[in-house]
Amino acid sequence: MNDTLLQERIIDKRIRWLMLWRVVLVTILFSYTTFIKLQKTDFFPEISLTQLYIIFTVTYALSILYLCIHKFRFIKNPKVNIYIQSFFDVMLITGLVYATGGVSSIYSVLYPLVIIYAVLFLEKRGGLIIATFSSILYGLLMDLEYYRIIHPIYSTTFYKHDLGGAYVFSQIAIHVLSFYIIVFLASFVVEQEKKTRILLAEKETAFDQLGLLHRSIIESVDTGIMTINLQGMIKSFNRAAEEITGFSFAEVDNRNILELFPPFREIQEKITKEDHKSSTRNRYNMEFTGNDDRKLILGCSVSNLRDHKGKRIGDIVIFQNLTSIIKMEKSLEKSRRLAIIGEMAAGLAHEMRNPLASLGGSIQILKKDLNLNPVDERLMQIVLRGKEQLDNIIKDFLLLARPSPGKKEAVVIKEIIEDIVESIKLVPDWNDNIEISLSLSDYESIQANRTEMKEVLWNLILNAVQAMNDGGVLTIETKNILSGDATGEYLELKIGDTGYGIDEKNMDMIFEPFFTTKESGTGLGLAIVNRIVEGYGGTIRFENSGGSGTTCVVVFPFYK
Repeated sequence: MNDTLLQERIIDKRIRWLMLWRVVLVTILFSYTTFIKLQKTDFFPEISLTQLYIIFTVTYALSILYLCIHKFRFIKNPKVNIYIQSFFDVMLITGLVYATGGVSSIYSVLYPLVIIYAVLFLEKRGGLIIATFSSILYGLLMDLEYYRIIHPIYSTTFYKHDLGGAYVFSQIAIHVLSFYIIVFLASFVVEQEKKTRILLAEKETAFDQLGLLHRSIIESVDTGIMTINLQGMIKSFNRAAEEITGFSFAEVDNRNILELFPPFREIQEKITKEDHKSSTRNRYNMEFTGNDDRKLILGCSVSNLRDHKGKRIGDIVIFQNLTSIIKMEKSLEKSRRLAIIGEMAAGLAHEMRNPLASLGGSIQILKKDLNLNPVDERLMQIVLRGKEQLDNIIKDFLLLARPSPGKKEAVVIKEIIEDIVESIKLVPDWNDNIEISLSLSDYESIQANRTEMKEVLWNLILNAVQAMNDGGVLTIETKNILSGDATGEYLELKIGDTGYGIDEKNMDMIFEPFFTTKESGTGLGLAIVNRIVEGYGGTIRFENSGGSGTTCVVVFPFYK
């Protein structure tokens, strides 16, 4: 459909040019005739000039008529329009030849112009029709003059001598032959031009399809691709790049890459120092803040962009979002460390627990049998507390490293929380200025071991209490949350405090074994909590609450 409309526009434009050049040619002839008349020469008699003016006037009138027909589409088919113009042009040229000397007129050279444009618009068939019509009218005019049925307008009498039959015949033969030769030559040129145009159109279409294919490939890959020129200005930005960064191409077009990717300056410096070859693709990691303020880690490679002559015109930057992969690597590293700790814990339990039990029992017996002075009594208590602390560490090791074989049952979280809230008020870290706010859903149960759930909730609530040395608000909330198209599939537990919060630089390490910011802590409490929660298919995270305080969010699947 688009090709048809384009072809119609081309033909429409050509018809307008044809009408314009006809008017230009007639105007030139009209000006020349007027000039001859003003010179008062005998080149054309008065009667001949009058006929010329009539022909010019008719041509102007017909041109106006052609324009109206074309503009208002009185004739829908453009070929019919061209046939009408061609026939009238041939008749007007024949009249012009008759008015300017007949067989001796030089204006017979105008016939080929009509034949040529007939071939251009009507192809070979139309050209042959117009050539035949021109041959008939010119031959008829010559024959009428030869047989003295008519005589040239500029002469009031017949030729003073008879026209030679051979001369008239040769004139007719030369003109008719030239008409048909022009048809075939013009047809050949038009056909070649048409073939060339079709070939160019096919190549252009193939080139467009190839460009579209290349663009589709670039837009379909899940890897971000952008190109920059030698000045560092971004010139292309594919769909994946938009999704990764959150910026659209309109937002980054012709912007310097350092505005969008400030860490890229370091990569450029590394490339310069390495003095890499053009065929080498170097991979780098850089931190990036997306348009939605997300913190991302991007892995990118940089290679030279060259033109068809091999000259470097910029760089191609290919990048991927490695944030989840790096988090997964950290998680695997943590699992590996936990596995090592598990092996160590099993060994410690086997090698230390029995000797510690013997040591503790022996000390208790000695304490009863010996009459110790106050100083020795205090030292004995220190030894017993150290033994108890070692027992707790070994117990935490086992709880962290080994899955609990305890029986799972339907555990109502609300009941455990209410028990712990009452018990937590008896610990030394409790502050009477702490206010407790509970918002607990009723009868929500999960499939878990009750002892482990108490361990999780006790650790989290105790951490919240210890974070509020000067008092504050302890908030505990449970509610149903949505997961996909299901409703009530997960239970969300939030434990919040108004304490000093967690330093952002420590946020990624709080679940690491032995990591603690407390003077008396072992750094195993949250590691144990994280292991238990993940064992039940849940998730746990900490969020700083604006200016002060921390909220722990734990998500468990419901027991069904």
